[in-house]
Amino acid sequence: MRRIIFLLFISALTLSLPTGCSGGSNTTQCSGTCPATVTPVSLTMTDDPPSGISVLFFQADLSAATLTTTSGSAVSLLPEATLGNGMQSGPIAVDVTQLQAQSAFLSAQAVPSGSYSGLSLTFSNPQMIIYNASDLALAGSCAIGSICQIAPAISSATVTLATSPFPLTLTPFTPVSLQIDFHLNTVIQSDLSVNLGAANGVTVEQIPSQTDSAPLPLGSISGTVAGVNNSSEFTLQTPDNRIYSVETGSSTTYDDFPSSACSTSSSSCVAAGQSVRVQVSGLGTDVVMATQVTYAQLAGQETVEGTIIGLIPSASNPLGAPAGFQLLLRSNPSNSSGLPLGAIASINSSTAVFSVDGNGFTLPSGLSFTSAADLLVGQNVQVDVMTAYLSPVSGQPPSSSWGPSESLSFYTDRVDLEPSQLTGTVAAMDSGAQSFTLGGTGTTIFPWPAASGSTPSFNVLTASQTTWQGFSPGNFGGLADNDVVSVSGWIFPPAVSGNPPILAARSMTLQTAGVF
Repeated sequence: MRRIIFLLFISALTLSLPTGCSGGSNTTQCSGTCPATVTPVSLTMTDDPPSGISVLFFQADLSAATLTTTSGSAVSLLPEATLGNGMQSGPIAVDVTQLQAQSAFLSAQAVPSGSYSGLSLTFSNPQMIIYNASDLALAGSCAIGSICQIAPAISSATVTLATSPFPLTLTPFTPVSLQIDFHLNTVIQSDLSVNLGAANGVTVEQIPSQTDSAPLPLGSISGTVAGVNNSSEFTLQTPDNRIYSVETGSSTTYDDFPSSACSTSSSSCVAAGQSVRVQVSGLGTDVVMATQVTYAQLAGQETVEGTIIGLIPSASNPLGAPAGFQLLLRSNPSNSSGLPLGAIASINSSTAVFSVDGNGFTLPSGLSFTSAADLLVGQNVQVDVMTAYLSPVSGQPPSSSWGPSESLSFYTDRVDLEPSQLTGTVAAMDSGAQSFTLGGTGTTIFPWPAASGSTPSFNVLTASQTTWQGFSPGNFGGLADNDVVSVSGWIFPPAVSGNPPILAARSMTLQTAGVF
C-alpha cells in the first residue's frame, strides 16, 4: 500500500510557561513569551496503482491543509503565503513514491487549542511517470513496455476527513499523531486520472503518541542553510521557500560531512550555503529539533538524487561494466531549473568515484559499491553534476504536456549509493541469518523500475541497527511469512551471479492492511 502519512504532533502551550520555554521531545519550545492556548501542529507525509503499470514517480502539490473547528472555522496548517524576508512560499511538492518507508516533514504551525471536527487537504498539479507493463497502450499514447510522463486530470482535489479520530480535542501537553493513508491504487483511475474523492482513497487514523523516552520521528526536511544563528541553531530554507529554525543538541548526529567542511562531527560542520537533510524529532512554535543532520552538497556544487532506471553499455566493451546510467531525478537540493524533478538524465560515470552513503549505518560485511560494475537498475544514487558537461539533448515538449523542458545528459565524478524504497511480500525467512526473500513467484514489488523486464526477488539482510515500525516485537522476531512490508535500504549486486540482488535494510515498515 502506498500511503501518505501526516503526523500531527501536538503539545499545547499555556500562559504559565516562562520566557524561553523548553522541554523534552513531547513538550514544546519557543523564544520570547510563549503565547496562550495555542498548539504547535506539524504535518509529516509518508506514502496500488492500476493493474499492469508501475508508478515510478508520483508527485502532487499540497496547496492547502486546514483543521475545521467544531464551530466551523478553518485553521491553516501551512505557512503564510508571504515570508518575513519577502519571498513567497508556494505549495509543497511531495513525491509520494519515495514515502513508502520514511516520511517527509511538511510544516509546523501554532493553532488554537480546542475541538476540531475534521481535516481538509487540497492537492493540485499531479505529475506521474509510469512504466506500462500491461498488454495495452495506456492514456492514448503510452505504448506497451514504455516509460511515459503523464499529467493526469484531477477530480475532487479537496478531501475532508471527518471520521474517527474526529472530533479531536487539542489540549495542553497532550501529543496527538494522525496518520493519513493515500492509496495510489484507489485514487488513480483506470484512465489514469486522479480522484481523491474515491471511496477509501484517503483515510485517517490516530497512532500512538511519542514520549520523552521514545521520541516519534517526524520525518525529514531538506534545504539550504541560510545562516548559522549560534552553536546550537541554524536557519534552513527549503526549495519551496519555507523557513525553519533548526535546533541541535548533544544527541544530534552529523553525517557525511566531508573533511573540507569540518574535522570532527559536531555543529561546527554546518555552514551557510550548504545543502543538508534534517531528521526532525520534535518542535516548538518557532523551531524544529533535529536528531540528525546529513550533508548533501557544498555551496556552489550541483547535486541530484534519483533512481536508476536503465544502464548505458560501454561502447568499447558492451558486455563489461556500463559506462553510465539513466537516472530519474527525484531531488535537487539547489532547486536548479536546469535539473527539473521528473527528468530522466543520461549520466556518464566512466571517471566517477563510487561510495556508499551509510548515514551512520554499519552495513553487513561483504557489501561494496566501488565501481560501475556494482550499478543496478532500482538503486537510488546521489551524483555530483559536472555542469561544464551538462547538455540538453532534445527540444521543448508541446506546451500542453507536462514534462521536463528538455532531456538531459551530463558527466559525474561522484556516485554515492543511497537507500531505495521497495514494498513486497515476505518469503523464505532465515532467522539464523536474520534475512528473508522480498517478492518471488506470484508476487509483486513496488515500484520495480521498467528496465528490469520482470519482477525479481531480493535477498533482504537485516542488522542490529535496522529499525522496525509496526512489528511486535520490534525486531526480526515480529516478522512472518506473507507479511507485506516496505523496506528502505541499499541495493547491492549478488555475491553469486544469477542470485537475487541484496537489499541491506535500514528500516522495515509493516503494511498492516496486508495489501500494497
